[in-house]
Amino acid sequence: MLIDDPPRGVPLSLGTGEFFQLLRDREPRTRADLVAITGQARSTIASRIDALMSTGLIAPAGMAGSTGGRRPATFAFQPGARVVLAVDLGATHARLAVTDLASTVLAASDEPLSIAAGPDVVLPWVVRAGRDLLAAAGRDTADLAAIGIGLPGPVEHSTGRPINPPIMPGWDDIDVPGILGAELGVAVLVDNDVNIMALGEHRTAWSDVSDLLLVKVSTGIGAGIIADGALRRGAQGAAGDVGHMSVPGADHVPCRCGNTGCLEAVASGRAVATALAAQGLEAADSADVVALVRSRGTAASQAVRQAGRDIGGVLASCVSVLNPSVIVIGGVVADAGEHLIAGIREAVYRRSLPLATQHLRIVTSRAREGAGVLGASAMAVDHALSPAAVDALTA
Repeated sequence: MLIDDPPRGVPLSLGTGEFFQLLRDREPRTRADLVAITGQARSTIASRIDALMSTGLIAPAGMAGSTGGRRPATFAFQPGARVVLAVDLGATHARLAVTDLASTVLAASDEPLSIAAGPDVVLPWVVRAGRDLLAAAGRDTADLAAIGIGLPGPVEHSTGRPINPPIMPGWDDIDVPGILGAELGVAVLVDNDVNIMALGEHRTAWSDVSDLLLVKVSTGIGAGIIADGALRRGAQGAAGDVGHMSVPGADHVPCRCGNTGCLEAVASGRAVATALAAQGLEAADSADVVALVRSRGTAASQAVRQAGRDIGGVLASCVSVLNPSVIVIGGVVADAGEHLIAGIREAVYRRSLPLATQHLRIVTSRAREGAGVLGASAMAVDHALSPAAVDALTA
């Protein structure tokens, strides 16, 4: 008999994959618990448990307390059953991690790598580095459930192909999932690097927040949008491209996208470095800008604060449209301390309506440089543990 009032959102007829979602919180449950939650027959619950145990996704987790008879066995999710490979590729770096199915990092590496070297160089390197990292974690490709990868450019999420990426010569329309999947034999999920940063920051630091905007300020500028608790990519995966929104008074500044006056052209780490170099300071990239600020360079500090004001002016428009409760600032330039974030706060709070900023927090990233790989892991895990994937695994 079905229970009178099943938990909200729990289907009354669960396949094995949907049933497994009830156990992903890692709480041990008895067969009786699961009967009460789902309203399904004990025989059905027993069959679902047996199917999931055969995959290693769940396992016995000890005995529950006795209610007068024999103590019943409990069962719980086993995140170590499989692993995923998480890859965060930036303009000049590659961060990789092997994680379990709870996104706990088992092994990680951080190497210099130029995305401009092209897919024929970068993707074989990812395969080699991924295999090495699996070995370092004591796992092999047979344990691999999926791969998540972030790229520093626009990505059509439905196909995983980069689309006209401005800093990725030779990458346009490259079948990244097909190439990596053929080498490592698993599904490959690809997204823009800022989207996976937003996902990683949300899952690890702000899981109780439904509406969040992560802004990466580095060689370029981009944003990842969490709305109603989910990552929002837009119709073609181009949502959050704040770096190419117009900055008033900057129409004379050319941008690498072909337009003029873009936020990225005046406030990115590259743009600030160029401006400081024109003043005779040694600044070639974002890291140099941060080093100058940390050495108490007045010109660098002022330039970064002004970049913050320019970014904040654009984000004020985003606040009006999206009404986030948290704006997280990440990327290399965020390491410049309070100068950047103070400029952002100054402009956002000045130019946004009081209702939108009444409870708005503007903070630096908590996950920091790990946000990307954690988001890539979460993306891969969500695919590997989706109801359809679990159904296929237990078929």
